[in-house]
Amino acid sequence: MKTIDRYILKKFFTTFLFCIIALTVLVIIVDLSEKTDDFAKTKLPVKTIITDYYFGFIPRIDAMLFPLFIFISVIFFTSIMANRSEIIAILSTGISFSRFLRPYFVGGLLFTAFLWWTNQYILPPANQKWATFNSKYIDFNYGNYENTSTVNNKYFKLDSLSYAGVRFYDTTSHTGSNFFVQRFNKIRLVYDLRAQTIKWDTATRKWQLNNVYERTIDGLHQQVKATPNMYMNFNFKPRDLQRDEYMKDKLTTPELNEFIKLEKSRGAADVNSLMLEKQTRNANPVSVFILTIIGASLASRKIRGGSGFHLAIGVVICVLYILVGRFSAVFSLKGNFNPIIAAWLPNLVFGILAWYLYKKASR
Repeated sequence: MKTIDRYILKKFFTTFLFCIIALTVLVIIVDLSEKTDDFAKTKLPVKTIITDYYFGFIPRIDAMLFPLFIFISVIFFTSIMANRSEIIAILSTGISFSRFLRPYFVGGLLFTAFLWWTNQYILPPANQKWATFNSKYIDFNYGNYENTSTVNNKYFKLDSLSYAGVRFYDTTSHTGSNFFVQRFNKIRLVYDLRAQTIKWDTATRKWQLNNVYERTIDGLHQQVKATPNMYMNFNFKPRDLQRDEYMKDKLTTPELNEFIKLEKSRGAADVNSLMLEKQTRNANPVSVFILTIIGASLASRKIRGGSGFHLAIGVVICVLYILVGRFSAVFSLKGNFNPIIAAWLPNLVFGILAWYLYKKASR
C-alpha cells in the first residue's frame, strides 16, 4: 500500500467516523423530541430508557442509514480534495483514474463486509431489544398495542396435508387449551388428534399434550385411542404461536433461513416478507460499495459550487435509491414481484449508474 492509498483511506475512515457520529446524534435528537411524551408515560428511569431502547435503536438506525453515511462521507472528503486540486496533482503524475480509485475500492469492500456481518448476526439482537420496548410502550401509546400475551383461535398448517389449531394460548407460560391436529388424504380426513391442554417443555424441547384423543379413520372404520399425556415433536415452536410483527427483524440469518424453510413447508402466506428480509440483508451491504464508486466518480471533478453542489447531487441520488427500493419492496409484499429481484433491483439500477459515472470520470 502506497502513501496515497493510506492518505485516502485515512480520510475515508475519519470522515465516515465523524459523519456517523454527527448524524446519529441528530437522529437521536429528532427521535427524542418525538417520543418525549411516550417516555414520560412509561415512568421509567433515564438509564432504563437508554439501555432498553436506545441501545437497540442506535444500531438499527445506523445499519439502515449506513450506505447514506458512506455516500455522504465519500462525496464530502473527495470534493474537498478536488477543490484543493489534490486529485489533479495525483492524476498529473501519471496515475490512472482506476488506480486512484483503488483505496476507494478497498474501503468500500471493507465497509460492505462489515455491514453484511452486522446485518446477519449483530443487528437482530439489537432489534429484539428495540422491538420489545417499542411494542410494550410506544405502540401502546399510539393505540396500536394489543395484548400479545394471549392468542385466541390460532390456526395454521403443519405441512401440505396437516393442519393444527389452538383455541387459547398464553405466550408467557407457553400453555394452551383445546388443541387439535388434522391430517387429510386429498379431501378425506384420515387422522384427528384432540388435546385438552398443550404446554412447551423446555427440558425436552417438545410439546406436552394432556387428555389426548387420537382418531384414525380408514373409510368407514375408525380407531379411537385415549392417552393421559404424551410428548410430541411438532414442527412449530412457542415463537410461532405469538403475534409479533417484528419477528423477522429479531432472527439471525441462520434462524431466519430455518424459519423460512418451515413457513414454506406450511404454505404460509407471509413467506415473501421473510424472503425479502433475507435478501435485503445481503443486498443492502452491496449498496455501500456501489454508492462509494458513485460518490468518488461524482466528486472527483473540480466544479463551480464545490462540495455543496456535490452533496446536493448526492442527496438526490440517495432519495432516488430509497424510492426505487421502497417501490420494489411494496410490489413484492403486496403483489407477485419476486423478493430476490425486489431486493436487488436498486443495486442493479444504480450499479449501472456507477459503471457509467466511473467510465465517464476516467475519461
